[in-house]
Amino acid sequence: MPDSTEPASLPPLIAEGVPPDLEKLRSRFSELCEIIAKLRSPEGCPWDRQQTLESIKPYTLEETYELLEAIDSGDDGAIVEELGDVLLQVLLDSQIAADQGRFDLNDVVDVIARKLVRRHPHVFGDVKVGTANDVALHWDRIKRSEKARQSIFDGLPAELPALARAARLSKKAARVGYDFPTRNMLFDKLQEEITELAFEIFPAGKIPHVEANVDVPVEPDPEPFTAEQQRRIESEIGDVLFVVANIARRWHINPEEALRASNAKFQRRVEYIERRLKETGRDIHSASLTEMEELYQEGKQIEKSGNGEPR
Repeated sequence: MPDSTEPASLPPLIAEGVPPDLEKLRSRFSELCEIIAKLRSPEGCPWDRQQTLESIKPYTLEETYELLEAIDSGDDGAIVEELGDVLLQVLLDSQIAADQGRFDLNDVVDVIARKLVRRHPHVFGDVKVGTANDVALHWDRIKRSEKARQSIFDGLPAELPALARAARLSKKAARVGYDFPTRNMLFDKLQEEITELAFEIFPAGKIPHVEANVDVPVEPDPEPFTAEQQRRIESEIGDVLFVVANIARRWHINPEEALRASNAKFQRRVEYIERRLKETGRDIHSASLTEMEELYQEGKQIEKSGNGEPR
């Protein structure tokens, strides 16, 4: 019998930075590559055969977002499945290109392997770095020398979601010193942009004080502004959102992820309203604004109490 003073047995530690079982991986990966090649062969699948790099783009984007959703869920089984779907997009794109005589998966793997080694001289060479920020600055310098880019913004995908792109744009500008010296200044800038927005919407820019309260009669929105007014309002709202993205960046928050989480939270709570009304045989379309708000707050309190999501 072990001495009672000995520590309880712990699960074996998972070693970090260790590659997977390469023998097993080679077999499974080869099989996967053969499956995809078969799908693209004359005896394969008509749908896969007709795909091009251009036609497959929407599916690649969709699978990426499904992976993000799986990661948010914390469900390892879902994450594994969605990672597989993203890997499928890489392999299928590479097979399509190989069938067209452009490049193949070997080229893809070779390029990324060489790039990772080249851009991590502090790991695979003798360069010394102190912090993660030093690594990022060194990475940027290597990229500039490789790409011979004309602008600090070259290489930033135009297709990025706008909020994420705003944070990336300001981050790239900050790396060359174009940033507010103190991050708290961003709140003064935010107030400035809100004031400019108010001048486009309200007479003399004076925002009327209206308490956020649902226990009042619903007022229809006024007639829409002219096209020119709408354009100016859109511009000012964009400026407000750009500053918000900057605030997120300076406090090390990903604004796109923050908004995705808020979207999911709002959807969860409205679905709680729907479920609670359904329990009483009612439909959300028949509920009053006051009833919906009460149920929304009820669901919110369930979440905040630590009893899980409202179900």
